[in-house]
Amino acid sequence: MTGLRLPRRPASYTKQVALVLQGGGALGSYQGGVYEALAGSEYLPDWVAGISIGAINAALIAGNAPERRVERLRQFWEEITPPFWPGVPSIDLGDAGRQAGALRALLFGTPGFFRPQDPAAWFRIPPPTSFYDTSALKLTLERLVDFDRINARAIRFSVGAVNVRTGNFAYFDNAKIAIRAEHVMASGALPTGFPAIEIDGESYWDGGLVSNTPLQYVLDTTPRQSRLSFQVDLFPAAGAVPATIQEAQEREKDIRFSSRTRAATDSFTVRHDMCRLIDLLWAKLPPELRATNEAETLHGFGCSTSMDIVELIYRTDVAQGQSKDYEFSRPTMEARWAQGRADALTTLRAAPWLAPMPLELGVRTFDVLQPSHLPLTVNA
Repeated sequence: MTGLRLPRRPASYTKQVALVLQGGGALGSYQGGVYEALAGSEYLPDWVAGISIGAINAALIAGNAPERRVERLRQFWEEITPPFWPGVPSIDLGDAGRQAGALRALLFGTPGFFRPQDPAAWFRIPPPTSFYDTSALKLTLERLVDFDRINARAIRFSVGAVNVRTGNFAYFDNAKIAIRAEHVMASGALPTGFPAIEIDGESYWDGGLVSNTPLQYVLDTTPRQSRLSFQVDLFPAAGAVPATIQEAQEREKDIRFSSRTRAATDSFTVRHDMCRLIDLLWAKLPPELRATNEAETLHGFGCSTSMDIVELIYRTDVAQGQSKDYEFSRPTMEARWAQGRADALTTLRAAPWLAPMPLELGVRTFDVLQPSHLPLTVNA
């Protein structure tokens, strides 16, 4: 990471740093590239949170020493994206290669992650509740992730899942419980591809069924602290109007999985700006008004913290089809990783969060790489 000339972090910018990783299957190698860039900056996260593939990447980060995190991330992604032919370097075959990669994952799974259920399993009683078996992922996580390190709490770690029985969302947080491989697997147990994961007598599915981003959990956790959050999304909300059925299928998936992320960010921004204004208003009230029940109740909703949210979104000009989140080919993985690293470096060099924050704002959102034809999302 030498020679990148990233701007230094001023001592006056004291916000803590969170890395928030969205779900998105094979698209998650983009997050590996983003972290590689962050690892060479002065913005190392003190809190990593994830959903689905984001939970796996988060575990690889939190569960390794800082100097080994990029290495472990890269090892995981190379292991689950093997070459088509052993010993033969992978060649980017374009759309044909992407289709072949997705088909291979559908038919055979991918090493160290998931494989199709044994055909004999379908004749057992009861039969499987998923098309694939993820027992290999448990072994991979236990080999590449030091769960003792996660539970030592040098860095905060949180992953989200859904309770199958109640339908309620749950967060597994090392500030509250001991984390095991099962908690990470539960966050990525997307039905009906993957089986539910049992933890303490309850079954859990992929957190993306309810929310594909843990941003709100990180920002709403009390006591609140002013924070810079790098939110790495794998599905873009905005995109071109489809011209083919394949493009329509891809666009539908992008909208479905990005809408919750966008809604959570917009909702938090409105609420936290109001909390900030309440705090400022309280300071202007005379003592007799502060003493009223109404004012005291309102003051309970006030907050003096400020939040900077930096959006890093995987965008590509190349149509990848609706199978892009299970296309585990090596060339595609490497391209996504490289793009994540490049996007993060561009964002770190711009560092728009270093501009003075208006007193009345509680939240600023930055998207340095947003296409010029889209409306700006920066609240400043």
